[in-house]
Amino acid sequence: MSGVTNGKTTIQLDRLKDDILALSEIGADPDDRGIYRMAFTDADMEGKRWLMQRMEAAGAEIRMDGAGNVIGRLSGSAPEAPAIVIGSHTDTVPRAGMLDGSLGVLCGLECLRVIHEQGISLPKPVELISFSDEEGRFGGMLGSQSFAGMITPETLFATDLDGMVLRDAMQAQGLEPMEALGARRLPESLAGYFELHIEQGPVLDRSQESVGIVENITGLVKWVVRFRGEANHAGTTPMEMRRDAFMGLADFAHECPRILDENGGEYSRATIGSVQIVPGAPNTVPGEVEFSLDVRDTDAALLEELTRAMRKALSAIARRRHLMMEFEVQSEIAPVPCDTGFVDLLESQAKALDLSYRRMPSGAAHDAQIVASIAPIAMIFVPSRDGVSHSPAEWTDWEHVKNGAQLLLHSVLEAARS
Repeated sequence: MSGVTNGKTTIQLDRLKDDILALSEIGADPDDRGIYRMAFTDADMEGKRWLMQRMEAAGAEIRMDGAGNVIGRLSGSAPEAPAIVIGSHTDTVPRAGMLDGSLGVLCGLECLRVIHEQGISLPKPVELISFSDEEGRFGGMLGSQSFAGMITPETLFATDLDGMVLRDAMQAQGLEPMEALGARRLPESLAGYFELHIEQGPVLDRSQESVGIVENITGLVKWVVRFRGEANHAGTTPMEMRRDAFMGLADFAHECPRILDENGGEYSRATIGSVQIVPGAPNTVPGEVEFSLDVRDTDAALLEELTRAMRKALSAIARRRHLMMEFEVQSEIAPVPCDTGFVDLLESQAKALDLSYRRMPSGAAHDAQIVASIAPIAMIFVPSRDGVSHSPAEWTDWEHVKNGAQLLLHSVLEAARS
């Protein structure tokens, strides 16, 4: 049983370990040791059912809303009061590790158990939500966007990389897609939102600090960019006569560091992560190149300035190389600050628990970023060993898991009492 240590309510680490290991078996591939619980697959739905059973055993009222979000609720002494929500996700990228998203949900589950087992009376209800498709099989953040009232019927026609339509994937799992539009929560029903997550970066691990207290979450812009030139023979086309689309990409890749230096700040990032060359033959000058561009910053003004500078550079390169340039905006997510009162609360609780910590930004997007449109948010990071994430090598030491869960528990208790 969970109990009290040194006068402080505490989570039971062994039970939390068991949950982490048990959930990691759902969707696991024994050959590559990765986890495959992509949104609205059979494994994802099995994970949702597993979680609902655990929530019910923890004394929570359970339900799945129209977006496939799994929700467990402890009503508290004032059931109609706005709720303190703990959230994250259990869907994964392909060949994932066992902690990204899931750790936040399972630490939240342990919080529910402690509150229920110890009969802790709280004025505000406490809810745990596992959001659907955070990882982006159909674009990302579907569950939290539904929760925040951001989706439309058109959203349901999003497709994955194999051409599967979201609404068809939902129907195949027995869900009625249009009901996702009814998953919206009103701001007055929410008192605050807490999310625990692995850092997915190296800062806490290298500094040997127990937890990170997130002050703001990065915004991001994702583009698909195309340079169109002219495919031609690699041996007979003189260099000065070429309209080589790949050289446009090469020029732009070299420009990115300069643009970040001149137009960005400490937390600016730009990444070209995917490239396709057409026709892609060794003896042919590339006639077309398509590539992804991911630009991030925690400051909205800097992010806007970066995207303007990137677009200007792309246009200049296209003119210089005699190429056509076009780009398609795949997503735009604004940076958001965490609630200053909750940031201070996390810091005071970290001090009370004698945890080493730092205030820091999040360079990755999270469901919290979406929920911020309807509720004050807070985020806790725990260290990622060597900064590795989205990989079977992803890991956080058990002591750090315990510290993060303890900070989450005590912060939620304080917020639900205030």
